[in-house]
Amino acid sequence: MANTPSAKKAARKIEARTEVNKSRRSRVRTFLRKFEDAVASGDQAAASLAFKAVEPEVMRAASKGVFHKNTASRKVSRLSARLKGMSA
Repeated sequence: MANTPSAKKAARKIEARTEVNKSRRSRVRTFLRKFEDAVASGDQAAASLAFKAVEPEVMRAASKGVFHKNTASRKVSRLSARLKGMSA
């Protein structure tokens, strides 16, 4: 357990940041699930709309430090490829 005042403050900050990050990660997963559902249903218009919603969410999570930048780019790239594959 933290003993010094600075360590106690750091623990409080980490706890608060964890809550924020958990919320952001959950939000991204919700958008991803909506995209997956749209792809599974085979509705390209819905999938396209869902992709336009999920892409900024993933990149925002990366800019806020929830995901690494390369991880976010990889996720978006794979989602884009799946969307493109639907039209073929």
